[in-house]
Amino acid sequence: MIKAKNIISDKGNPITNQIIITDTKKDSETFQSYDSIIAIKEKKNERYSYAVPEEHKTNITLDEYYWNYSRTTSKYRNIFLNETTEETRNKIKSGEYKLTNLNK
Repeated sequence: MIKAKNIISDKGNPITNQIIITDTKKDSETFQSYDSIIAIKEKKNERYSYAVPEEHKTNITLDEYYWNYSRTTSKYRNIFLNETTEETRNKIKSGEYKLTNLNK
C-alpha cells in the first residue's frame, strides 16, 4: 500500500508541498519537495539484533541535484532524515549515502 502525507510543522499544521510517501510493500519512505524527489529511505533486507541502531538498518539515496537545492528543501530533508545538513554531507562523503538522479 502506498500513502502520501504532508510533513507536519512544530505547531501541528501540514506543510504544503513537503510530502512523505510511504510504500509498505517496498518498506520505504520517499521525501518529495514540490515536484522533486529528494530522498528515499529503504529498509535493508538483513536480520539484525536489537542492539543495531535504526540508521544502520536503512539505505538512504539522495537526489544528486536536489538534495540541497534550497533552504526550504534542506530544512524538511533534515526533518525527514533526522539530522543536520553537515551530517548529511559527511555521510555522502563517507559513502554511507548514495547520490543518484531520482527525478529521471
